[in-house]
Amino acid sequence: MKRVIYSGAGLLLIALAFLVFNILSGLAFTNARLDLTEQKLYTISEGTESILEELKSPIELQFFYSDGAVRDLVALRNYARRVEELLRAYERAAGGKLKLQVIDPQPFSEEEDRAAELGLQAVPLDRGGDKVYFGLAGTNAEGHTQTIPFFPLDQEEFLEYEVSRLVQSLATAQLPVVGVLSGLQINGGFDMRTQQATPPWMVLEDIRQLFHIESLKHDIDMIPTNVSVLMLVHPKQLPEQTLYAVDQFVMRGGKMLVFVDPFSEADPGSMMGPGGFAEEKASELEPLFKAWGLRMPADQVVADASYAMSVGVGPERRAVRHPGWLSLPQQALDADDVTTASLESLTMATTGLLEPLEGASTRFTPLMRSSGYAMPIEAGRFATLQNPEELLRGLEPTGERYTLAARIQGPAQSAYPNGIEGRKDGLKESDSINVIVVADTDLLSDRMWVQVQDFFGQRFPQPWADNGSFVINALDNLSGSDALISVRSRGRFARPFVVVEELQRQAENRFRETEEVLQSRLAETEAQLAELQSPDPEQALELTAEQQAALQRYMQEKLRIRKELREVRYQLNADIEALGRTLKFLNIALVPLLLTLGVLGLWFWRRRRPA
Repeated sequence: MKRVIYSGAGLLLIALAFLVFNILSGLAFTNARLDLTEQKLYTISEGTESILEELKSPIELQFFYSDGAVRDLVALRNYARRVEELLRAYERAAGGKLKLQVIDPQPFSEEEDRAAELGLQAVPLDRGGDKVYFGLAGTNAEGHTQTIPFFPLDQEEFLEYEVSRLVQSLATAQLPVVGVLSGLQINGGFDMRTQQATPPWMVLEDIRQLFHIESLKHDIDMIPTNVSVLMLVHPKQLPEQTLYAVDQFVMRGGKMLVFVDPFSEADPGSMMGPGGFAEEKASELEPLFKAWGLRMPADQVVADASYAMSVGVGPERRAVRHPGWLSLPQQALDADDVTTASLESLTMATTGLLEPLEGASTRFTPLMRSSGYAMPIEAGRFATLQNPEELLRGLEPTGERYTLAARIQGPAQSAYPNGIEGRKDGLKESDSINVIVVADTDLLSDRMWVQVQDFFGQRFPQPWADNGSFVINALDNLSGSDALISVRSRGRFARPFVVVEELQRQAENRFRETEEVLQSRLAETEAQLAELQSPDPEQALELTAEQQAALQRYMQEKLRIRKELREVRYQLNADIEALGRTLKFLNIALVPLLLTLGVLGLWFWRRRRPA
C-alpha cells in the first residue's frame, strides 16, 4: 500500500515538475527555436547578418497587422506570428540600428491613414467592408521609404529575402545603375499577334527592386559613366559605334552580363506574309567575342536528351520531352561560382553553345553545361518544328558536355585597336575584364520560369525555376554586392522526386518506341488499303474480300498495339505505386515499430538491471 502511495506521489511530483518546466520555458524561451530544416529556412542567413552589420544609420520598421480583424483566420494569424518573429530577430541582430514597431490599424484611425499613405495594400475580408492590413514599411534616417504592401501566404519561402532586400535598399545611399540595351521588348510593348499590350517582363521588375535601370538606345555611341553593369540582351545588327561603345566600356573596367541566342523564341521577328517571318531570330556579338577569347557557333542549338523538358503536344496536350527546351539541375551548374552555386534549377529554350578560342589570354569558366547526352543541331529546324519527338528520334549524343553560359575574366585586347572612324583615341587593352555570357535569351521570358498572379492590382510572381535569381545574382556579383545572394536562394525548398522522374523517363522512352511502331504499321496498312480500294467513287463503299481481310488485319494489329501501349502505361503507374507503397510502409509501419522495440528494450533492460 505504501509503495502504491509513494508511486502515486512520485507521479504527481513528476507531473507538477513538468507543468512548472513548461510554464517557465514558455516565459523564458518565448522566441527560442530549433531549426531542423535542410536549408535553415527559419534561421537568419549570413547574408542578412552581413547587411545588418553594415548598417550605418538607424532604420525604422513599421509592421502593420490587423490583429483584431483576423481572429478567426488561423493560417493568417500563424503566418503573422512568423513574420513578427523574423522581424524581432532582425531587430536583435542589428544591434540597435533597427527599430521595430508593430501597429494594429483600427478602422478610421490615424494608423490606418498612415498605412494607406505609405502605400500598404488593404485586403477586404468580406462584403461587410472589413479590411486587413498585413504589410511592412521601412524608413531610413533621410526619410526615404520602402514598403512590402502585403505578405502573401503562399510566398513564405521568400520572406527573409523580401525583408532583407527592403533593409538593404534603405541602407544604400544610391542604388547601383544597370544599363539595359535590349533587342527584345522586355520593358513591355505591343504584341502584333494578339493585338494587345504586353507588360514588362518579371525579371526586369525584379531588377528594378535592387538597381536603378537606365535604358540605352540601339545606336548609342558611349555607355554612360554612371553605369555599374551593362546588361546586353539579344544584340542584333548593332551599328559599329554601339559595338565600339560596348568594347570601350569593358576595356575601362566595366562589368557586363550578355544574353545572345542562335534562335530566340522570344523574338517575334517581322511578318513577311501569312505564316512567314523574314527577320532572323539570331543574335551575336562576334567581333567582341573574338577579342575576348570565345565564340558562339552560328546556327547551332544544343539538344539534350537527359535534360529535356516535358511539354504538351497536340490537342490532347500529351506530355513529350523537348530536347531543345532544357531543365538544368544542380549538377549542370557551377558549384564554385557565387552566381550559380546555390541555385536548384534553370530552364532554357533553344540555347546555343560557347567555346573558348585557342590561345586566348582570358580565362573561360563554364557556369552552365549540358549533360553528356547532347548534340548540336541546326537552329533552322525549330522554325517549323511541330513535334519535339522528331528531334529525339534523330538525336545521337556526342558524349560532350556543351557550355551554355560562361564567365570570361582576365587580360583582353580591344576589338578595335585602331578605333573607328572619327574615334581613334580609345583604349587598346585591359588588364582584367569580367563578363558573363549566356547563350540564350528565352530564359528571361516569364513563361520559362515564373507564373505571375494579379492580387488587387499588385503583380506577385510565383517562380518555379531559378532564372530570375540567376540574373539578380549575376548583377549583384558584377556590381560588387554579394550579401543578398545567400538569402535569395534559401527560399526555394522544392525537392524533385528523382527516382520517380527516372521511372517516368524510362516508361516514356518505351512508350515512344512503341508509338513509332504503331504509326509505322498504321501508315503501311493505310497505304495497302489505298491500293486495294477502287478509284471509282460508286464502288468506294464496297469492300472486296482482300480489302475485308486487310481491314481485319489492320484492326487486329491496332488492338494489339493499343494493348501494348496500355501495358506500358500500367507498368509506369505500377512501378511508381510500388515505390509509394514502400515509402508508406517505412514511414507508417517501420519507424513506429522501431520506436516500440526501443521502448520495450529499455523496459526489459531496467527490469533485468540489478538493484
